[in-house]
Amino acid sequence: MNRSSPQPTHAALRNVSVEGDCMVFAGKRITDLAAQVGTTPFYAYDRRAIAARVAELRRHLPPGMHLHYAMKANPMREVVAHLAPLVDGLDVASAGELEVALACGVAASTISFAGPGKSVRDHEAALEAGVTVNVESGNELRRLAELATARGRRGRVAIRVNPDFELKTSGMKMAGGAKQFGVDAERVPELLAAIPSLPLDFIGFHIFSGSQNLSAEAIIESQNKTLELAAELASSAPSPVRTLNIGGGFGIPYFPNDVPLDLAPIARNLEALVARSAHLLPGAAIVIELGRYLVGEAGIYVCRVIDKKVSRGRIFLVTDGGLHHHLAASGNFGQVLRKNYPVLIGNRVHGTQRETASVVGPLCTPLDLLADSVELAKAEEGDLVVVLQSGAYGLTASPLGFLSHPPPAEILV
Repeated sequence: MNRSSPQPTHAALRNVSVEGDCMVFAGKRITDLAAQVGTTPFYAYDRRAIAARVAELRRHLPPGMHLHYAMKANPMREVVAHLAPLVDGLDVASAGELEVALACGVAASTISFAGPGKSVRDHEAALEAGVTVNVESGNELRRLAELATARGRRGRVAIRVNPDFELKTSGMKMAGGAKQFGVDAERVPELLAAIPSLPLDFIGFHIFSGSQNLSAEAIIESQNKTLELAAELASSAPSPVRTLNIGGGFGIPYFPNDVPLDLAPIARNLEALVARSAHLLPGAAIVIELGRYLVGEAGIYVCRVIDKKVSRGRIFLVTDGGLHHHLAASGNFGQVLRKNYPVLIGNRVHGTQRETASVVGPLCTPLDLLADSVELAKAEEGDLVVVLQSGAYGLTASPLGFLSHPPPAEILV
């Protein structure tokens, strides 16, 4: 933004490119991009921004560390195809995601399959493709072994471990205490002891403790504890650990005053961790699995103002998009206290006049709120509202069927 504009407190807004007061995304004015798509609402993802984020990580990660993409963050086929040659593997969470991964030419040996409630179809697809199944319970291990026996196949398994520690300050805590994810660490030796009698090959461990974390110190502590736990459990393994997936948890700044994650201390710790792993887990590949961090900041959600109204002194911009397309921006996807995603008027970024307005959608619920009382350029019907930080957990994390509105378009630019 130019210097005459008030400086917003959100890091993402400060980085917006502007040409003639119109937002520029992936080298295109937002009005031209909307014309190219031909309809609103839509999601757009910047291929160059995704590649740049991967390149930045590569510069920081120590040699020998494997980088995997968690498809659940954004499984759009074009996004996955773009990322596939840039990373070392993929993590999928359904047979549908696995189908996309394989269609994009990803080698089965570099794909892992996670999820606490895999169906028979999921297991069949995993066995057929030869990918590694992250087993999350003793019952799942039994069911997978029975299916492998019936199909005359051998399966590849890693044990997803629920450790006795958590990733502190995470947006979503996925380990420590009682959790639906993984096998409690103290019960893992029991499962490992059963594997030699089953048609399953042990690959290693998957220890994913949390997501959306902006604290380098918390991530470092979790990564160190993860290696220590894996080394301890390896003594009960039926064969050497070939892969240790230490998860990810890297967050992005969504809300005002969020500070972007500092990669430098994490990189220094990972270099030491990889060196320690060479002694504790000889020959094991150390995998870091990221989703949101790779694609979250590379995407936007764009909708159009279809009405502007004032109710008892408050301004409401009613748009053709809402929580049915972008549940996370509405505050209904993991937020305890609702905070606003970074939002702007795409074709009037600064505006000659400013006002405080709330951006709402077309749905018959007060939950359909994309921005609550934010300062924006003064908008009119037909203007474009842009929600930044929308490249992850957007379209496919939203209740698209609610009120039967049409789905938004998606484009990789």
